[in-house]
Amino acid sequence: MTNFLAVADLELGDLQAVLDMAAAMKKNPADYASVLTGKSVGLFFEKPSNRTRLSCEVGTVQLGAHPVVVKPDEIGMGSRESAEDVARVFDRYLDVIAMRVFDHSTLMTVADHAEAPVINMLSDVEHPLQALADCQTLAEHRPIAESTVAFIGDGNNVCRSLISAVTSLGGTVRVAAPDGYGPGPGYEDLVQLTTDPREAVAGADAVYTDVWVSMGESDHKRAAFDPYRVDGDLFSGADDDAIFLHCLPAHRGEEVTDEVMEHSRSRVFDQAENRMHAYKALLAHVAG
Repeated sequence: MTNFLAVADLELGDLQAVLDMAAAMKKNPADYASVLTGKSVGLFFEKPSNRTRLSCEVGTVQLGAHPVVVKPDEIGMGSRESAEDVARVFDRYLDVIAMRVFDHSTLMTVADHAEAPVINMLSDVEHPLQALADCQTLAEHRPIAESTVAFIGDGNNVCRSLISAVTSLGGTVRVAAPDGYGPGPGYEDLVQLTTDPREAVAGADAVYTDVWVSMGESDHKRAAFDPYRVDGDLFSGADDDAIFLHCLPAHRGEEVTDEVMEHSRSRVFDQAENRMHAYKALLAHVAG
């Protein structure tokens, strides 16, 4: 069994293999149309979802497996039924359990009580599926090992997974965040951390940002991030060939301007598409 609760759950060779398979699946999807025929994949959503719901449900079907979408009000995990018991039930029906949750501990509890592999579709600690899509998109631009990525804004779950993936593959990550909003212990040791967004962006091969206030967080932190908006002037400090990335949804005019979102070197929607290809490759890896 191979769980994927964090980027670090994949050894370097497996991480590269998943990215290589994602690229192959994107190029020739028909070659993989039946690799998981007869498998059932549970997709559990505690949090609202657009790209994750679409990419994972459609991607599951494209591999020949059957997706079962489960919403929290349908099972009452933690209220009507314990997470431990839900995990055991899931395990009797499903070949893979994929979960988008508020609290990372929920994933860990299910993983501890199920034999089927558990995939983190998002938690408060990491967003590893997003990091796979990010790396696939970066690799389409230039070799990751030769790339410097500047992440501007909150050192959140997306930032932490990006750091783990890019640095594992030999790339460099710079993070510009206000004091107290960095990615946290362990991750900060892997990056060049600054409070100056211009310093982070200077000469970078990719500029990445995310919303300043994540789902369920208080608005009180918003004011601290006003100097961290990615606009045309800030983006111009990156390499002349640099691309722009955002995991979406984007709050246009807040963390990023329309000018940058619609820039000719914006790869935001390639990145969104790659969520499906990266997920398919990961699913094949854990369930194939």
